Amino acid sequence: MKIRHFKTSDAKAIADLFHDSVHAISLDIYSQEQLAAWSPSPPDYPMWEARLERTRPFVATIDDVAIGFIELELDGHIDCLYVHPNYQGQGVAKALFHYARNTAIENGCQTMSVEASKIAKSFFLKRGFEIQAENSVIRNHQELINYSMVASLSC
Repeated sequence: MKIRHFKTSDAKAIADLFHDSVHAISLDIYSQEQLAAWSPSPPDYPMWEARLERTRPFVATIDDVAIGFIELELDGHIDCLYVHPNYQGQGVAKALFHYARNTAIENGCQTMSVEASKIAKSFFLKRGFEIQAENSVIRNHQELINYSMVASLSC
């Protein structure tokens, strides 16, 4: 696995990866309606292309095929961290997170923040994040719960 910067040619694969990973979440965690609201079918490829050109995520690849991505803002905020369902549980998210964390430190950030889904909350808790608030987000008439979380980057 390699981690590299986003290339324009990654946009469709990342949109599909996002969609597939959202729809692989157990219906015990979010309902089918919530998953459809979170990531409508089919993906909005023009929106994703514009977004990714703006956010310039780090992309985990195997043989130059995207298997995960993370969006890191200049202030240390993580907007997205997703791994293709076929590669979950294999350290991809951990590698992407550490790459982003090191980048944030190099950029002088003192903290990192994220709005973590129910499924991602434990991942971030294990990496030193603390829950600041539980949020209710309405997307396409569906309520989605996530958690505002913050971690210090000091040694």
